[in-house]
Amino acid sequence: MKDVFLIYDTSCFYEIIILNYFMSVTNCDMIFCSLDGNIIKTTEGFSVNVDMTLENLDKEQIRSFIIPGGDISIIDNTDFRMYLQDLKERDILIAGICAGVDVLEKAGILDELKSIHSLNEDCVCDKNIITARANAYVDFAIEVAKKLDLFDSEEDLHETIDFWKYHVRVQ
Repeated sequence: MKDVFLIYDTSCFYEIIILNYFMSVTNCDMIFCSLDGNIIKTTEGFSVNVDMTLENLDKEQIRSFIIPGGDISIIDNTDFRMYLQDLKERDILIAGICAGVDVLEKAGILDELKSIHSLNEDCVCDKNIITARANAYVDFAIEVAKKLDLFDSEEDLHETIDFWKYHVRVQ
């Protein structure tokens, strides 16, 4: 199953880089996709080659779908909203951070669910939808990784939280 990162010009790479690291070290099958398949220029100035267009993804192979923040006007359209609604109906894990949450809300994905838009929290998981504020990128990564069962044990989870969130040095 594929873990898909939708990236687009101005997407904030820092918001997804820790999650990308967690997925990489646990051998997840990650795909970076965009609407048009062109090289992406992130907010931080990185040029990123995508693996494929959103249209060429096999929805039956998607395990998770991650949307970073940025200038969402590029991805905020009716076709993409319908795509997200289809993923939700399939009970695919959908995770949005920062302005990525706004796209989820406009698509109706957050209707009847708790999210950072309805609660005063930094990161919220309700059913198979995860939302996070931009500065909660560590919590976001941990929450998605927990939902995908990427940790070997409770000890692994707590060591990860201590290291990434509380900056506890590895002994």
